[in-house]
Amino acid sequence: MEYTVSPEEIKRVKALGFLQDKRFPDVFNCRVITVNGKITADQHRAIAEASEKFGSGVVTMTVRLTLEIQGVKYENIQPLIDFLAARGLETGGTGAKVRPVVSCKGTTCQYGLIDTFALSEKIHEKFYHGWHGVALPHKFKIAVGGCPNNCVKPDLNDLGVIGQRMPTVYLDKCRGCKKCQVELACPIKIAKVKDGKIAIDPSECNRCGRCFKKCPFHAVDDYVTGYKIYLGGRWGKRVAQGRAMSKLFTDEEEVLAVIERAVTLFRDEGIQGERFSDTVARLGFENVKKKLLGE
Repeated sequence: MEYTVSPEEIKRVKALGFLQDKRFPDVFNCRVITVNGKITADQHRAIAEASEKFGSGVVTMTVRLTLEIQGVKYENIQPLIDFLAARGLETGGTGAKVRPVVSCKGTTCQYGLIDTFALSEKIHEKFYHGWHGVALPHKFKIAVGGCPNNCVKPDLNDLGVIGQRMPTVYLDKCRGCKKCQVELACPIKIAKVKDGKIAIDPSECNRCGRCFKKCPFHAVDDYVTGYKIYLGGRWGKRVAQGRAMSKLFTDEEEVLAVIERAVTLFRDEGIQGERFSDTVARLGFENVKKKLLGE
């Protein structure tokens, strides 16, 4: 039997991760948090069982790497929450707060330059859980990408982190080969042999690391691993391209500190209803960058 759920109750359960199915007044879709899109076989089985017990038996995937149990009747909301909690799973991921982090599979991907799963789990614990009770002017989305391929679009999130590998060139080892293996390996074609030596313009290099150890004479056998941070991206009705901070961060703790300063700045200086991209534009990118660097 269908019955109407009050607007106040719809808002309350939305904060718990239950979004009303527009086709029915008392049916909701439940968002199950996957931390970063990676769950175990046991968790898969638990979600499937929960879908059959409390929903329609259908599970969909969201673009933010959560799983959504479809067709949950209003009276099944709390039993479903309890069932998932007993199996180490939680619902949520909505509201004007830090949202669940999105991560690519850079940890295992052949192009991945950083351990994206480990970093995104730290971000999830520190900011999704740690800041869960903190109200922000709007939602705040974070993405972690393993390389400049940008599969999870870090520059279209409020804050994005991208793995980097800056090559170190030893010119004394370079023999200026006519068929330079480093030049051939560069996917964006900015590595060039000039005046008999390999040259990689640091202002154009996207730090993908594809040239690493390609030189048979060991001219590019070393690199610096780091992180690029983008600020103020947004995807949706109004699109904003995030801007990269010029500094190459080489310490994970410094990355976490910058994220904390960014969320704090948004909490303290953002205007209710505006996205972080609007805050950055209003305060000025250079001014925001200085604040996030602790200057």
